[in-house]
Amino acid sequence: MADNKQSLSGILRRPLITEKSTVTRHLSGSITFEVHPDANKPQIRKAVEKLFDVKVVDVKTMNYIGKLKRVKGQAGTQKSWKKALVKLAEGQTIEVVEGL
Repeated sequence: MADNKQSLSGILRRPLITEKSTVTRHLSGSITFEVHPDANKPQIRKAVEKLFDVKVVDVKTMNYIGKLKRVKGQAGTQKSWKKALVKLAEGQTIEVVEGL
């Protein structure tokens, strides 16, 4: 069971706490997570439901390609990453950060 929980937490990397995600959270009840780039919607749904004991209504995902950056004349790229918007059932919440 510990391996299963560890693999589920590997899908969800971290909650995204930004101004935009906070507004989305209050208006539509969606929580924003950075997720593993290979994770699909059913895996994300299962991970959130198991780890936080809530009912997920909808999952939307977005892929972000790493930007080209230059530092002291050297070209490099930022990491590519994936974001998931997880809409919870009416009346359910996840306390992402204490005090919010």
